[in-house]
Amino acid sequence: MRKFTVNTTLMGKVTDIAQEQGKFSIKCRSGDEFEVAIGRETRFQFLQNLDGINRDRVPNPEDFHQSSPADLVRKYIQSDSLVVLQGVYQENNGSCQYDARIVNLLNSYRGQDELVFEQTHWWLTQIARLADSWLGFLFPNKQTYEIDDFALYRTNLNIIGLPTDDEIQECATLSRLIYGLSSAYLLTGGERYLSAARAGVQYQRETFRSLTSDGKHCFWAFGKRKTKYSYQLYIRSLNEDDRDTIPLYEQIYALAGLAQYYRITLDWEVLDDIKRTVRVFNDFFIDPESEYGKHAYGDYFSHLDSVTLNWDSPALGDNQARKNWNSIGDHIPAYLINVILALEPLPLTDHGHEEIGKFLETCKKILKTASTIIADRFPDPDPNVPFVNERFLRDWKPDHNWRWQQNRAVIGHNLKIAWNLTRVANYYYSLAAQSAADNAQEAEESQRLADKLMKLADNLGMKMAEIGVDLFRGGIFDTLERNPQNGTPLEFPWFNTKDFWQQEQALLAYLILHGCSHEDNDQKQEYLRLARETAAFWNLFFLDQDNKGIFFRVSESGDATTVGQYAQKGGHAISGYHAFELNYLAHIYISSYVTKEPFCLYFKPDKHCRQRSLNVLPDFFRPNTLEVNRVSINGSDRTTIDPDNFQIELGEKEFELGSEAEIIVEFTPKT
Repeated sequence: MRKFTVNTTLMGKVTDIAQEQGKFSIKCRSGDEFEVAIGRETRFQFLQNLDGINRDRVPNPEDFHQSSPADLVRKYIQSDSLVVLQGVYQENNGSCQYDARIVNLLNSYRGQDELVFEQTHWWLTQIARLADSWLGFLFPNKQTYEIDDFALYRTNLNIIGLPTDDEIQECATLSRLIYGLSSAYLLTGGERYLSAARAGVQYQRETFRSLTSDGKHCFWAFGKRKTKYSYQLYIRSLNEDDRDTIPLYEQIYALAGLAQYYRITLDWEVLDDIKRTVRVFNDFFIDPESEYGKHAYGDYFSHLDSVTLNWDSPALGDNQARKNWNSIGDHIPAYLINVILALEPLPLTDHGHEEIGKFLETCKKILKTASTIIADRFPDPDPNVPFVNERFLRDWKPDHNWRWQQNRAVIGHNLKIAWNLTRVANYYYSLAAQSAADNAQEAEESQRLADKLMKLADNLGMKMAEIGVDLFRGGIFDTLERNPQNGTPLEFPWFNTKDFWQQEQALLAYLILHGCSHEDNDQKQEYLRLARETAAFWNLFFLDQDNKGIFFRVSESGDATTVGQYAQKGGHAISGYHAFELNYLAHIYISSYVTKEPFCLYFKPDKHCRQRSLNVLPDFFRPNTLEVNRVSINGSDRTTIDPDNFQIELGEKEFELGSEAEIIVEFTPKT
């Protein structure tokens, strides 16, 4: 090869330092080592959050010269530290050279033992700046929000956050934004975010809700588009994959914002709409001949005909009588976990206690059936295929002929399963512990299901580390052929690009596996290394520092794709969901499983709430992972608390109608 050059990123740990030569070596995850040359124009920079702060506080060593490569290496490079390099790789007549032009440093000014994205305020800052940006894009110069403000809501925003020519308001993307705003309030207590979430919830309910004649079922319209004199409401989906149908995943994500908002406010009207929507799942989308039982729930078809409301209508084409990852698995992260967290243990209330109990049992059935189906049906029976199947016929035979999916694996879906099955396993380990004393059979069943889910989660986590992670640059690839025909382990159907939402799945999967895996300590530390590398790639390459947003897609080296649909800050697959979910749960998981630092969540029950208690557990955790060490209500700390009780009972004075008490709960991880 002669004079071959390529601009590329490398991620690895420093293995050797040749200071006098202005060089050092790194070892990538692949095991390959690269000698790195520093030039006079090489820039050393510390990882920057959306706050724009330059975190370089490294003092200049004695006789330091800024233009000297040797001095730059002397000042910044430490053995065994993780670095990310951007530079030019060359090969010429058998020799090779890597010239770094940007050296990204990930540790804090305190030293290489502290990574900046594991500091207590990193994810709080990121979620607040993202929420500020979204509100600034959509509703400039406002601090409080009313339902009418959301007439300005737009699903599609261009690269700098301005509305595009398409004025569509999609219900599911609005709900995702409400999820993001609610999560921002939960983490920061910012009243502005809750005010916007409240107005968004009112707008979603008033604009997109479609009740059946008996008032028992709620379908959510796909979207609304302004016309010259009025507006057009679309019940059927306009998204290309689901055009003219009612896809279940859009109904599922219509609940994402409502469920997270309900955790904060206990708004009974919101819970009512959640119950009506889940009734739609169980009365319209359910497979009536499911082998998991007539009332097991969770075995759902993916689409309904928008005219007949039938899942078996020929008008659905290749979506007729189909099931997929979205129709089964998306229930778990989108709303199910948050609803169960809010309702279990059953709230103290003098109104509708029995009805809430029945609804909680329905949600628990969906959780159990959906998790069992994923564990039973999704793994490929061929042990040589590391990926799950994602689309199915009614009888659970894999569908490898559907449009763009064919026989292909989305890496993020595999890691999303690893992440969420670990969460669900935590729930069943908790149930097993609770029922151990008085119901041995139930305890054993819960333990057995939890073990089964953890086995698949670990299996996917380890396999994706081999096949889905970029071993040289970090980050998670998008889509791969499940059975490559090109003679290599990897065959990309399109390009080796990386999408933002898939980095989220990877980071949360590896963080929770680090904390909860059944594998040995070496593997758990390996999960932590994977999480840190993914966090580095996310924070370096997906944060849009200019416009304070998120890039949807980047190249293998982290260069943002800013053309076509990927130039949008908002869109059908973006809105305020995945990035906010990542911020919210990365903060909780890092605090709980990595740094063991206390953290707070904020709640504010609605003034018309009918409950006299508030469930505050942040996520599904195993017993003895967290404890409550402070409860503050309207500025006053309670003098006595039960650290193992995650249901806060509220006294009459604390919960008088109209009080809207601000409740702050501080959690401390147990060691």
